[in-house]
Amino acid sequence: MIRNLLLALGAFLLLALNVSAQRVCTAHEVLEQQLLQNPLLREKMEEIERHTEDFNNTPQGIRERVQVTIPVVVNVVWNTASENISDAQIQSQIAVLNADFRALNADRTNTPAIFSGLIADFEINFCLATQDPSGNATTGIRRQNTSTTAFSSNDAMKFTAQGGLDAWDRNKYLNLWVCDLSGGLLGYAQFPGGAASTDGVVCDYLYFGTVGVATAPFNKGRTATHEVGHWLNLRHIWGDANCGSDLVSDTPTHNTSNGGCPTYPHLSTCSGTPVEMTMNYMDYTDDACMYMFTAGQKARAQALFATGGSRVSLLSSPGCQPPTGGGTCGVASGLNASSIAQTSATLNWSAASGATSYNLQWKLSTSSTWTTVTGLTSTTYNLSALTASTTYNFQVQTVCGGTSAAYSTAASFTTLATGGGGGCVDTYESNNTRNTAKTIPVNTTFTAQIASASDVDWYKFANTSTNRRIKIELTTLPADYDVRLYRGTSNTVLAVSENAGTTNETLIYNTTTVSTSYYAYVYGYNGANSNTQCYTMRVSLSASNFRTDGSTDGEVEELEIPVIFENAPFGIFPNPASSQITVEVPVEAESDVQVTLLDPSGKAALQQNRVLGKGDNQMSFDVSRLSNGIYFVEVRNGKSINTRKLVVQN
Repeated sequence: MIRNLLLALGAFLLLALNVSAQRVCTAHEVLEQQLLQNPLLREKMEEIERHTEDFNNTPQGIRERVQVTIPVVVNVVWNTASENISDAQIQSQIAVLNADFRALNADRTNTPAIFSGLIADFEINFCLATQDPSGNATTGIRRQNTSTTAFSSNDAMKFTAQGGLDAWDRNKYLNLWVCDLSGGLLGYAQFPGGAASTDGVVCDYLYFGTVGVATAPFNKGRTATHEVGHWLNLRHIWGDANCGSDLVSDTPTHNTSNGGCPTYPHLSTCSGTPVEMTMNYMDYTDDACMYMFTAGQKARAQALFATGGSRVSLLSSPGCQPPTGGGTCGVASGLNASSIAQTSATLNWSAASGATSYNLQWKLSTSSTWTTVTGLTSTTYNLSALTASTTYNFQVQTVCGGTSAAYSTAASFTTLATGGGGGCVDTYESNNTRNTAKTIPVNTTFTAQIASASDVDWYKFANTSTNRRIKIELTTLPADYDVRLYRGTSNTVLAVSENAGTTNETLIYNTTTVSTSYYAYVYGYNGANSNTQCYTMRVSLSASNFRTDGSTDGEVEELEIPVIFENAPFGIFPNPASSQITVEVPVEAESDVQVTLLDPSGKAALQQNRVLGKGDNQMSFDVSRLSNGIYFVEVRNGKSINTRKLVVQN
């Protein structure tokens, strides 16, 4: 029954999170900042508006109207493996752009009758570039691993020197950057007229395309449709002001932005009670509830491609044409292995020019027989069922339509040993700071090493809405190692395990908070280290609470330990203590709690700062290093301070 209630509560919380998710686009704010930094930009944009007005004032029958095919280069800037989105996810986004801007999207039929006559085919198409600025064959997809964990709207992802990728010529390509955006930002775009080096569109990797890691309610590719709309000179439908103007005559005046999926009809009160066009791509509604552009919006975009238009040079771009002679089928390069464990590894390589798919071969280094995997459309492949402490070779062949390149030069990797010991391999170095933390797989055991007194290990991982509870285990310890848990950039310790000596460490954090930025910090007590032996680590996730014995099974037998509260709102056991104590703190809602062990002089001997979830929470302290005597345990929760006496008898 309890498990069912927890599952039901989890489903409710997930629904609540989805309901409360709101679209955030900072295109207008970025424009305002650019106008402050560059006064000449205002003149350029006024010139673009005059050109747009002239185009709109020309009788529709004699306007310059063209069908446009825009070459697109997608710049994937990634820090974690999940941010390095697949080719399939990218291709799904291009398909959405082509459907939405040609009014071929199936859900356009949901448009209410009063607006259905306004639906516009922009006559704009998009293709992944097949020719790069130097005239070489390309897939139209570029990838850059970065040490930056998340970007903002300051354009850093658009510069190689700042951890991103420099733009291709904006007169020939639409640059799309895909990365991790902070602060709930879904994306932003640069309006026509801005600097060439930053021209293009940025989308968060979770809200790009329709497959892969695309996340509801923004998983139908409409974030890019919205942002490309800005890039084509469309404003937010509410004009970024209460009852503002989007400079389009056939869109109703909106009070402000609309989120979620508004019930039709949603009425404006700006002037009378007109029905708002909440299904327009330039509103803030969820992906499933936006499905149309208007003829007036089309006219603004088409003006850019008329003679003298700001983006007219794209009409002569060769970006969608194969290089002269049909191009070449590039040999795969950049082969490397990541996430190497005892029995698995992820193989990676760089996208090759002209590639439509790849063939992969792998084998034991001592074998003469290759195992072949064909028809791969991604540039990564996961190998499993490998043997620990074994070296493997692999090579990749590029397939380009009816032709194939030669196999690449073979690369090799060695799986980890099954435990600590001499000669063990640490594949996650260097990871001595939170900023250089290496992303690790969950529910997977691996080994690593603290090789010197100054060495520490930082790891990054994510929990999920389904499996939120966290357990971290350190075993086969060659020295006295401890582990702490953090979330995001906060220095608040969420949980800690500090057992003495080589006793295994088990850290449990039964949380309801979902985050992609949990950090495990492993360190040697007083510089403990070994340059010959590894420790073993595993991060496990569960839908139900882990018990203090590390299990989630309701049938586990637990020992009855007497806990005396002595009229204090927390418990300590055992008391007296010789090696380790557990402090049990019940809280009514998630809150910051500080627990301190004070010596008789009032000096802090041990301290933990934790964010505790609602219910009973347990925190462990290693008191084996303390001198015998009387100590005081102080618990602060921001509202009250409570103290209890503790006797240490080693």
